[in-house]
Amino acid sequence: MNDVAVVILNYNGKKYLEKFLPILINYTSGSRIVVADNDSSDDSVAFLKENFSSIEILRFNENYGFAGGYNKALSQIDAKYFAIINSDIEVTANWLDPLYEYLESNEDYTAVQGKIRSYHLRTHFEYAGAAGGFVDNLGYPYCRGRIFDTVEEDLGQYDSIIDVDWTTGACMLIRSSAFNEVGGFDDHFFAHMEEIDLCWRMRSKGWKLACIPSSLVYHVGGGTLNKTSPFKTYLNFRNGLFLLIKNLPLRQLIWKLPVRLILDGLAAIKLAFEISPNHLWAVLRAHVNFYLGFYREIKKRHKPFVSSNRSIVIAYYLRRKSTFKAL
Repeated sequence: MNDVAVVILNYNGKKYLEKFLPILINYTSGSRIVVADNDSSDDSVAFLKENFSSIEILRFNENYGFAGGYNKALSQIDAKYFAIINSDIEVTANWLDPLYEYLESNEDYTAVQGKIRSYHLRTHFEYAGAAGGFVDNLGYPYCRGRIFDTVEEDLGQYDSIIDVDWTTGACMLIRSSAFNEVGGFDDHFFAHMEEIDLCWRMRSKGWKLACIPSSLVYHVGGGTLNKTSPFKTYLNFRNGLFLLIKNLPLRQLIWKLPVRLILDGLAAIKLAFEISPNHLWAVLRAHVNFYLGFYREIKKRHKPFVSSNRSIVIAYYLRRKSTFKAL
């Protein structure tokens, strides 16, 4: 697979590179491996130079975030396919082959992911991707194997190949031609949900995405921003709103955006009581930034892709459907 570039974006992740990079090298033969460093303040780059002479290193002079960092890195790499993979991913034997073979055999598919399990609870799916991502009618993301905070045990119930709405940025294989044609990630997202926006734009062109569960990796999760970080809450809520104004048909956006804003307010109150009042302020900041960036983001609108008719909020909170199979 010499037409695949495996690209890791690193930010102060020496401990993950130390732990997972040797495993990646062992299970990834014939592919180019590149580490793009987002101006880490630890000694990640020195560690790589000293211990992994075969790894290519791209070094940036500032932290461009996940979106900007990958855009900057991938613009410098010539390959048919990009394997985008987090530094806190533990791959397994044969992780790349099923993804590669699927894209080689299905020209109308532009991105695929495997099955993502939790590194810490290895019997269960991992929050960011699980067994394939979907988006409900208000733009809320969920997964086969994870709905909101309910994460299922992997009992083989999602071992079938399935078309998905989005593939996880934690570990995906994507055609470079498609990535470049839609303009890559949106730099303004910085981090979180940028892959959902990218996939939404690809689907608006009629391209398909899939989850291939025969590929398995384990994800630590929260390596740069953990769940309790108010900044992560800020990014998730702000970027969730950006998703809507960029991608929804106008007639849907007119009524869905106000509903989403109300639900965000309720979620902020819930976060304030369950975690910290700082998360309430993070949501308020997200809304302020959304309004300030509204004109900029709405200019990015393209041919919309009609979202699902399913409301995951109603299914989960009112109908008590907490698993994908129950939907």
